[in-house]
Amino acid sequence: MENEIRSDDGHAFKLLLSCPSGLSPSQVSVEFDQLDMIPYQASDLRNSISEIWDRRVQQSSSFYNGLKFRYGGCNFSMGNDSKQEPHVCLHLSLTDYRTFVGTNLGPIWERFVVPSEDDCEQCQHISSPLGYGAVVETSDIRILVLQRSNKVGEFPGY
Repeated sequence: MENEIRSDDGHAFKLLLSCPSGLSPSQVSVEFDQLDMIPYQASDLRNSISEIWDRRVQQSSSFYNGLKFRYGGCNFSMGNDSKQEPHVCLHLSLTDYRTFVGTNLGPIWERFVVPSEDDCEQCQHISSPLGYGAVVETSDIRILVLQRSNKVGEFPGY
């Protein structure tokens, strides 16, 4: 169900799953594995995670490490007959903010990516934290909007 899309500025990205009408809770399940990220074998790359993290912490004392859910892929099925609803199973494990900063956000992130057409195999050595969002509509029909802190590692102030 992957679709490659180009943004207005020409950057390509893959839309891994699209459910325009949404999914009910019964249509979503999670398989959780404590450890599914494979540490990179090259010690210089493993050590770079700590070095990058240490530099970022020195730049901002508000940085701290914490657990995040790691996206390890998903399976989408339409069911075997017309009465079955579509179902998506998310494969999640744990990662942390330190590993995210040192792999996904690091200056040498490309070295952690495995050449492969398979998205999960390609990202097996990077943190790949699961992002999430919400839209909150108040009882007086207004939308709650938050602004990100300037003391975050990714997209400060947005």
